[in-house]
Amino acid sequence: MIVLGSNSDVAVAFVEKILSGGEKFPLVYLFTSNVVKTEKLAQHYYAKFEQKCVVIDFDLTKENDFSKLNTIDSDLLFCAAGYLGKNTEEGLYDDWNTKKIVEVNYSKLIVLINHFAKKFEAKGSGTIIGLSSVAGERGRQSNFIYGSAKAGFTAYLEGLRNYLFHKNIHVMTVIPGFMDTQMTADIETPKPLTANPSQAATIIYKAYKKKRNIVYVTFLWWGIMMIIRNIPEFIFKKLKM
Repeated sequence: MIVLGSNSDVAVAFVEKILSGGEKFPLVYLFTSNVVKTEKLAQHYYAKFEQKCVVIDFDLTKENDFSKLNTIDSDLLFCAAGYLGKNTEEGLYDDWNTKKIVEVNYSKLIVLINHFAKKFEAKGSGTIIGLSSVAGERGRQSNFIYGSAKAGFTAYLEGLRNYLFHKNIHVMTVIPGFMDTQMTADIETPKPLTANPSQAATIIYKAYKKKRNIVYVTFLWWGIMMIIRNIPEFIFKKLKM
């Protein structure tokens, strides 16, 4: 298994879920920009599940050597890489903030996924699971830089799913709403609409086994976003969202 964004709370919960379900992998490749932290995570997986892991130092904000990835082989890629960044009010005109949001959530991320999608296509098997966000469902004034990157990522996954369907590869889009994770630790979220990583992992794992195309973490968000997507623009732009 290949895990992009391996230190993400949701990624950790999903790996634990799939390993506790009895699945074994020759190797689990943990992509990270924080090698020290991820080495401890690899030791945890081995101690708890006897699962061997390889830590791959790969920072999406830097130039990376893709040739070092040529020996990596797997039938499952789980992508939880992401960077929330500053909201619009704080970071709209912060060039570094904008650049990092776009690179980590979209522009450099899809190049990495494409590298493995090509491998999956060549052997005619595999599953790609990508975590996008409800923020990508409609541009909102509070975080439209992040939302635009996630919108692009959602569209990328949809197109990739349609393309690889004919190659016997499945692509699943996961759309979380509010999540109780490290990335949102400084944000107050309504508890009824907030899932924890374990809950998210269970929902994602079940959807993965059923080969779902799109899954919302929690179903309430499907209804909420359907309403938000259909608010007329002349009304929507007046709302503080």
